[in-house]
Amino acid sequence: MLKKISLIIFSLLLVTGCTDTLFAESQDAFPTQNIASETAPPVDEQLLKTATMHIPIETVTPVPTFTPTIDPEPPFTFAITSDMTSRVGPGMFDDSVYFRGACEAIAMSGPTAFMVSVGDVFPPADTQWTVDQTLGEDYPWYPLVGNHDVYPEPMAWLRNYDIEQNGRQPPNIVNTGPPDCEETTYSFDYSNAHFVILNVYCDTHNDVRTDGAIVDALYNWLEADLAQTDKDHIFVFGHEPAFPQPDEDNGLVRHLGESLDKYPITRNRFWSLLKERGVAAYITGHTHAYSIVKIGGVWQVDAAHAMGNREQSALSTFILIHVDGDIVTYETFRAGRDEGYTMRYSGLLD
Repeated sequence: MLKKISLIIFSLLLVTGCTDTLFAESQDAFPTQNIASETAPPVDEQLLKTATMHIPIETVTPVPTFTPTIDPEPPFTFAITSDMTSRVGPGMFDDSVYFRGACEAIAMSGPTAFMVSVGDVFPPADTQWTVDQTLGEDYPWYPLVGNHDVYPEPMAWLRNYDIEQNGRQPPNIVNTGPPDCEETTYSFDYSNAHFVILNVYCDTHNDVRTDGAIVDALYNWLEADLAQTDKDHIFVFGHEPAFPQPDEDNGLVRHLGESLDKYPITRNRFWSLLKERGVAAYITGHTHAYSIVKIGGVWQVDAAHAMGNREQSALSTFILIHVDGDIVTYETFRAGRDEGYTMRYSGLLD
């Protein structure tokens, strides 16, 4: 019996020794690593002492947020002409020394989105013919009423001119004009800009006043229109300047005291509205004298005339306005008698 007990004890000791040896070998083959210290941030020791149970700390990888970007509006250019009266159309005036020459130079200057002619486009059908022949039948052209256009035949044509079908991509007409001037006063949007076409001969009873003025009906309509737009740039067009200026090249002064300045109270109210609403420029013609001047925080751009050799008291002129995001610049091209157009002035409309 004693021998059996001794044998059992020996066997137990032998087994225990083998187990320790195996464990020691496994430790040498697979050394222990502090995995928690590599995958988790340091833990406050005091927090661990007071905690009743251990909750593993998880590291959360932030999910990137996607912020959509808005592509900027592409840059564009539009052309300004004025006062090409009677030097247009087929026949003897279908010649580069007249309005046709200005249109040809515009076509050669690079792509333009459209042209605005700020009045005295008589006869308008012939002026459109010249535009079609040089810039294409689908080229958008926006004529204004000038003092030489307020006669039955040209006014009938201008009232019936289909703005919505003007060009392959008609503008986004925002508002048509006040009563009795719906066809010749309107606004439209293009890219990041708002354009306002004014008939300054609009009155509460008709659209053919003998004097240009911003009467109550026209002012109220303009005020409401400008209050609605959220475009980056606003351009307002009218045939008569608010402040007639001398020509940049030869000092010619015309229609001083006979334009919107004939009625200073309504003129000043109009100009204050343009400033208040952040209008970039009021673009005009009538004087045949070219000027670009900033008055009371608003640019006045006078496009002179584009009739070529017919009128040489001042040089024939057209202007290109470039809109590129927040930047608005201009280039002014002028031509002497029997001369081609060259760029004479450029600058920033800030």
